[in-house]
Amino acid sequence: MQAKRIDEVIRESHTMPLPRLVTRDLAAPFPRATRCVSIVGPRRAGKTFYLYQRMRDLADAGVERTRTLRLDFEDDRLYPATGQDLDAVWRTYRSMYPAHSEGTTHLFLDEVQAVDGWERFVRRLLDTQDVQVLLTGSSSRMLTSELASAMRGRSVSYVLLPYSFQEYVRARGREVPEHQAPTERAWTVNMLRDYLRFGGFPEVAREDDAGAKVRKLSEYVDLMLMRDVVERHGAKNIKALRLMLSAIMASVGSEFSVFKLRGRLASIGIDVSKDTMYAYMGHLVDAFAAFQVRRWEGSRWASEQALPKVYPIDTGYIAQSGGRSAEDMGRLMECAVAVEMLRRRSTDPTMEFGFWRDRNGAEVDFVISQGARVLQLVQSCYDVSDPNTRAREVASLLKAGRALGCDELTVLTWDHEEEALAEGRRVDFRPVWKWFLGR
Repeated sequence: MQAKRIDEVIRESHTMPLPRLVTRDLAAPFPRATRCVSIVGPRRAGKTFYLYQRMRDLADAGVERTRTLRLDFEDDRLYPATGQDLDAVWRTYRSMYPAHSEGTTHLFLDEVQAVDGWERFVRRLLDTQDVQVLLTGSSSRMLTSELASAMRGRSVSYVLLPYSFQEYVRARGREVPEHQAPTERAWTVNMLRDYLRFGGFPEVAREDDAGAKVRKLSEYVDLMLMRDVVERHGAKNIKALRLMLSAIMASVGSEFSVFKLRGRLASIGIDVSKDTMYAYMGHLVDAFAAFQVRRWEGSRWASEQALPKVYPIDTGYIAQSGGRSAEDMGRLMECAVAVEMLRRRSTDPTMEFGFWRDRNGAEVDFVISQGARVLQLVQSCYDVSDPNTRAREVASLLKAGRALGCDELTVLTWDHEEEALAEGRRVDFRPVWKWFLGR
């Protein structure tokens, strides 16, 4: 890597204006000097702007700008970088600011998974320097025990997803009051419809034109597939990969069988091995394109054996895929609820969630648990005005409640609110927008 480019990148890190931001609700702490904090999540979810937010926090606290160093490994001047390149940048930084050898330096490494050997570099820095390291990545591998082992337990990871509904409303320049007039409630519901249709990616949220939103989302999918699956993992059958992603979008709310998808691909002349198909699913999960929700079986082993449901990481991915799921508000609502469950689990490591189904086909969309204890059962149902639909949803909740020993029964609806009694048990019907806002 050329010394001139390194010098240019370092100086730019200290002189470029910090943008004004939509404050994110993720409360990841600044790391201690012997640890690093990892912020992981899908591309374009706002991880870079979260680093800017933390840099602004330091500036507001009186930390000199030159005591922070941000490196973006998607920058063509740094890409592709190696661990040796990281060391060269660090040594150049130290030579430019020798006085900073005393006191803490704050190092921000953006999309660090692109650098082969970054773990060893960061670990050595933590061992030998007074440095706080905050890094981002678009790989769920950065959440695993594999990373913890490589970092010798010195890394703590947090997940940053696209905007929550609360952040989305904030990005649109509003807050939702606790008590709303009818016109304010109508505005909130309209915002919710837009949020479900196009998702919470920050740049998409700032767009007003629906066509521009979909085009941007399509670009995100292409970028994620090429950079985070094809380049990182060497996936060769791009057509099969795209069809798998399309199948995920079309199957929101249903169990997903990789084996059956392989058979469907074979029927149209696309021959992919079983191992490759399962590897592709793992790559998509690793890239935060999608995530799996397992069936509640009472044991992890049994849950792993059952077919999972698979949800895209953002409802906007469904919008760009077309098809009936993109117009089905019930499916979009269930997907958004699943993503919100994932977001809440990332802030509470003791929380788990899955879905429940008995042998007769009765189903509950979400089982929230803590260890072996079931805390809440949640149905996602867009419209409960039809008596048969209402009776079916409640009956499944009651059956699961008896089977799992849970009395906290909730139906999330589009805009219906009621506390009802069924067979002597309370069932709480709540507008999903209130649940998103924690009310």
